[in-house]
Amino acid sequence: MPDYPTYFWITAILAVILVGIAKAGFGGGVGVIATPLMALTIPVADAAALLLPLLIIIDLISVRHYYRTYDKPSLRILLPSAVVGIVLGAFFFGVFRDNEQALRVSIGLLSLAFLAYQAGRTLLTGALVNRRPPKVAGIGLGALAGFASTLAHAGGPPVAVYMLPQGLARGMFVGTSVVFFTAVNLIKLVPYSMLGLLRVGNLTTILLLAPLGYVGVRLGLYLNRRFSDVWFTRVIYVLLLITAIQLLSGQSLITLLFS
Repeated sequence: MPDYPTYFWITAILAVILVGIAKAGFGGGVGVIATPLMALTIPVADAAALLLPLLIIIDLISVRHYYRTYDKPSLRILLPSAVVGIVLGAFFFGVFRDNEQALRVSIGLLSLAFLAYQAGRTLLTGALVNRRPPKVAGIGLGALAGFASTLAHAGGPPVAVYMLPQGLARGMFVGTSVVFFTAVNLIKLVPYSMLGLLRVGNLTTILLLAPLGYVGVRLGLYLNRRFSDVWFTRVIYVLLLITAIQLLSGQSLITLLFS
C-alpha cells in the first residue's frame, strides 16, 4: 500500500469522484477543484502527477458517450493553441517545481481567478450574445487553457469563456469539452514524463482510485439528465474558495483535523 496519511485518501477520493461527475455531467469546469484539494495534503507536483493518469482514465470513459457530439470549429481553434500553452506550462512547472510555496500560491490564485470569472459571468449572463467569439480570442483562450491545465488541470474556465457565448446545446458543450481535454491530457503525458513527474511508484495509488473515476462518470451522466447544475456547482465553488484560502495561507484545515 502507498505510504500516504489518512487525510490524503479522503481528499483524493473526493477529488476523483467530483472530477468524474464534472467531466461527464457538467463539462469539466468545476473539475478545477481536484488539484487544489489534493494539494492540501501532498505536494502540488505529486498531486498533479497522480491526477493526470486518473484524468485520462476518466476522459476515456467519458468520451465514449460524447465522441459524436462536439463542435468541430471550436476544437480546430482551441486545440492547436492549447499545445503552445502546454509547452509554456511545462516550462513554468520545471522552473518552480522545487518551490512548493510558489506552486501552492499559483494554484490558489488560479482557483480565485476561476471564482472571480464565474462571479463575473453570472452578473453578465444577461448581456451575452449567442455568437462565436473572434478567432484571436479562441487562440488566446486555448493557450491559457493549455497552460492552466498543465499547471493544475484547471483549463476548464478558459474553454468555457470561449464556448458559452456560442449558445451551444448542453450536450454539445459537454461533448466539446470532453473531447478537448481528452486530447490535452494525452498530450500532457509528454512534458510530465520529461519533467520526471510520472513515477512507477504511483501506480498502486492510481489503480486504487481509478474505479472511483468510473463511479463519478456514471453519477455525472445520471445528474446531467435529471438535475440542473446550479446546486452542484455552488457546493464546488464553496469548497474551492475554502481550499484556495488555505493554499494561500499555508494552513490546511484537513491536516489540522487529523493531526
